[in-house]
Amino acid sequence: MAAHRRSAHRKPKQGPLGGAAARTAAGLALAGAATAGSVTGAGAAPAEPAPTAAQVRAEVDRLYHDAEVATEKYNGAKEAAATATRAVDALTDEAARRTARLNTARHALGSLATAQYRGGALDPALQLALSSDPDAFLRRASYLDRAGDRQSGLLSGIRRQVSQLTRVKARADQETERLAARRAELREHRTAIRAKLADARRLLDTLTADERAAHERSADARHGGGPARADRSAVPGGPVAAPGSRAAQAVDFARGAIGKPYVWGATGPNAFDCSGLTQAAWKAAGVSLPRTTYTQINAGPRIARSELAPGDLVFFYSGISHVGLYIGGGQMIHAPRPGAPVRIAPVDDMPFAGATRVA
Repeated sequence: MAAHRRSAHRKPKQGPLGGAAARTAAGLALAGAATAGSVTGAGAAPAEPAPTAAQVRAEVDRLYHDAEVATEKYNGAKEAAATATRAVDALTDEAARRTARLNTARHALGSLATAQYRGGALDPALQLALSSDPDAFLRRASYLDRAGDRQSGLLSGIRRQVSQLTRVKARADQETERLAARRAELREHRTAIRAKLADARRLLDTLTADERAAHERSADARHGGGPARADRSAVPGGPVAAPGSRAAQAVDFARGAIGKPYVWGATGPNAFDCSGLTQAAWKAAGVSLPRTTYTQINAGPRIARSELAPGDLVFFYSGISHVGLYIGGGQMIHAPRPGAPVRIAPVDDMPFAGATRVA
C-alpha cells in the first residue's frame, strides 16, 4: 500500500510536448481524468485547470510562428549548404585537373630520364676525342644541354604543381568541413520545425470541431480575411500601378500563386513558404533575391511604410521572420502558415518590421 501511495505521487514522465505545449496537454489530460473519476481521494493533488480554447489557440499560433522562424533558419542553412557544395565540387574538379597535369609532367620527366639512360653518359671530352665527326658531336652536345634545361624546367614545374595541388586539397578539406556543419544545421532546424508543427497539431486535436473551426476563422481573419481572399477568381485583374515593369511582373506572379498551399522550405511552383513566394515572384521578373527573410530585407533600399508601392517587400515581427509582397491599397500577397494557402491580406495584420524596394 505504501508503495502504491508513493507511485501515485510520482511526477508524471515528460511527454513529447515541450514548454507551454506540454503544460497545455498535461492540463487537458488531468482535467479529463478528473471527470472520469480516476483521480479520487482527499490525498490526491488537485488537477490543474484545463486551458480554455482561447489559450490553446494562442499556443498554436505561437508554435506556428516559432516554426516559421525555424523555417527561415532552415532556408538559410540550406542556401549555405548549397554554396558549400558548389565550392567543394569546384575544388574537387580543380584538384582533378591539377593532378592530371602533374601526372603528365611526371610522365614527361620519366620519359626523358629513360632516354638519357639508354643513350649512355660518356664524358663529353672523351666523346669528342673518339668522335669521327666533331661537328656532329658538338651539335649533339647542344641538344643534351637543352635536354638538361628541359629536365630542370620539368622538375621546377612539378614542384610548383605539387605545392598548388596541396593548397587546393587543403581548401577542399575546409569547405567539406563547412558543408558538414551546414548539413548539421539543416537537420537541427528540420527537427525543430517538425516538432513544433506536431505540437500544434496535437493541441488542435484537443479542441472540438466547433472550436477548431473558430480557430481557423480567427487565423484566417488575421492572415487575409478568409478563404475568399485565397481564391484567384476573387482577385481583381488589370494592370498594376507599380513603379516599374519588373515590379508589375512580380505582382502578377504572386497573384497567380494565390490559393497554392504553404509548405515550409518550398519555392514553387506548386507550393511556397513566405520567402519562397517573394523570391519566386521576383525571379519571374528577372531579379534574383536571396532565400531568407533576413537577407531579402537587404535586397534593396529600405523605404518608409508611407512610401509603399506595389512590388515592395514588407517584413514582419522583430526577428524579420515573415515577408509578403505589397500590391497596393494597404494589401499584400503572402504565404501565411501551414494550412493557410497563399492569399491577400492587410499589411496591418501582423507587427510591421520594415519594407524594402527591390533594386
